[in-house]
Amino acid sequence: MPEVRVWAPNATRVRVTIAEPGGSIEHPAVITELEPELEPELELERGSVASGWWRADVADALPGRDYGFLLDDDEHVLPDPRSRWQPHGVHEPSRFYSDDFAWTDAGWRGHDLPDSVIYELHVGTFTQTGTFDAAIERLDYLAELGVTHVELLPVNDFNGEWNWGYDGVLWYAVHEAYGGPDGLKRLVDACHARGLAVVLDVVYNHLGASGNYLPRFGPYFKTGRSTWGELVNLDGESAGPVREYIIANALMWLSEFHVDALRLDAVHALHDSSEVHLLAELSTRVKALSAEIGRPLVLIAESDLNDPIIFTDRAKGGYGLDGQWSDDVHHALHALLSGERQAYYADYGSLSALAKVLTRAFFHDGIYSTFEGHLRGKPVDVKNAPGYRFVACLQNHDQVGNRAAGDRLPRITSPGLLKVGATLLLTSPFTPLLWMGEEWAASTPWPFFTSHPEPEMAEATATGRVSEFAEHGWNADDVINPQDPTAFTGAKLRWSEREDPEHAEILALYRQLLRLRREQPDLADSHLNLVEVDFDEDAHWIVVHRGAFDVLANLADHAQDLPVASGDLLFGTEPGLRTNGRTITLPACSAAITGQIGAAGF
Repeated sequence: MPEVRVWAPNATRVRVTIAEPGGSIEHPAVITELEPELEPELELERGSVASGWWRADVADALPGRDYGFLLDDDEHVLPDPRSRWQPHGVHEPSRFYSDDFAWTDAGWRGHDLPDSVIYELHVGTFTQTGTFDAAIERLDYLAELGVTHVELLPVNDFNGEWNWGYDGVLWYAVHEAYGGPDGLKRLVDACHARGLAVVLDVVYNHLGASGNYLPRFGPYFKTGRSTWGELVNLDGESAGPVREYIIANALMWLSEFHVDALRLDAVHALHDSSEVHLLAELSTRVKALSAEIGRPLVLIAESDLNDPIIFTDRAKGGYGLDGQWSDDVHHALHALLSGERQAYYADYGSLSALAKVLTRAFFHDGIYSTFEGHLRGKPVDVKNAPGYRFVACLQNHDQVGNRAAGDRLPRITSPGLLKVGATLLLTSPFTPLLWMGEEWAASTPWPFFTSHPEPEMAEATATGRVSEFAEHGWNADDVINPQDPTAFTGAKLRWSEREDPEHAEILALYRQLLRLRREQPDLADSHLNLVEVDFDEDAHWIVVHRGAFDVLANLADHAQDLPVASGDLLFGTEPGLRTNGRTITLPACSAAITGQIGAAGF
């Protein structure tokens, strides 16, 4: 008989209400009382105590039927905190889901982090339709482009129809407007069929403000707030089931949904003083699952701490994750290419900053941060920490979307410098990440957008966004109202523009660079201690030595000669490049790759 189970230690009474097949929860077929589960006390003579879990065997708990919980004597139906399916939104009943998807990826062996190129996308704006099935239609293009991983922004259920996804409140349910749980499985299955691994962005540091019913059930939160909301209870009273709620969710995506990797959002907001940090416990459990199912499972953290503890092995006192995003690489490139120095770009923009991150990954590695006003970070052991552990980019959803108008890099810098940036990124020792449409210099903006149906929530979101940007020096008039539907619809990629000459040129360049990275191991070599950089701050040129190759960039507004170890030209961002012995003449705002023909097999 089917079992219904829920953790609700805050309740003194729990009932489950189940609708008729195809019927409304307002006229339930059955309402069943759940019984508290008991667990033995540590002192046996004291008997048993309630564990906080409630359960019942319910014959009507069948796939396809709507259900919800009634807590205490409140008749308001609440969705299941572990709901797999929310067909009507986060404020409505859940639906029993049967995990009987017909997978076709039995031969998929996975893809570990080394030698990876990640393509980050938002399902709702990746295509005009904005669904998993519509995204499947573009997978052949992504495979041909030369990426290895498709990274999805969060797809867990959130309030409203469209959102970035970081306001999720039902972590186990897949957003229905995208295609629901089966839609996500179809997309993952289709990715694997084309040799593409799938990274899923997950958020465990906070919940959205609307539709969060978890406090009604149990102590999911503790005293204190982060930038985004109440702190999740990772180390307080009854924290064990909360930690398990998170870990079980991560394992669900990796096992039931066949996802290959998780990107853990803003782990610096996971306040955990436990003897074993949540991230360390999670990495141990994921490694065990990987061994069980026989394919690599990858954990990548977003962290602004610049602390190698994230990816240091558990045996050496670290958390044991596989990698982390490296904002320092982005900031060094962005400030150099755009000239921006506001907010967290204050310490960047020099060639020396770029040289440091290319060889040491972190810029702030124990030095003073002007933006934060204190010492930040710790150094990376470049002899033992491979560069592939750092996911680096020119653009991503945060760095585009957290601009007042959501303007992409092509709106901020010149076409020549845009190509220089792509060359430096895609020949770096890091794991490159592309933001959807970046590879053809997409013209569509990608601002912050929400669709809160509650007027007070909509107003609070809009005014809060203006205040946040004002703190970073933006003009309030430039800030796009996130509740304006055009903020969302205008962010959808226009795939037809790939055929326009100026976009086709950039796309061809990305394809060529990705092919070179794939075919020439030196250009993807992750040994940070082998990367050497020469530069002239005043003349504004830089040369990155990558094994048998030199990657050269002239960021000045005039042509100049750069020194090279070999005059053999492999790649150039501009036509008419020429070499002369030990130098190459690079036009203004251009880049090239030279090498010893035959040394690396090209």
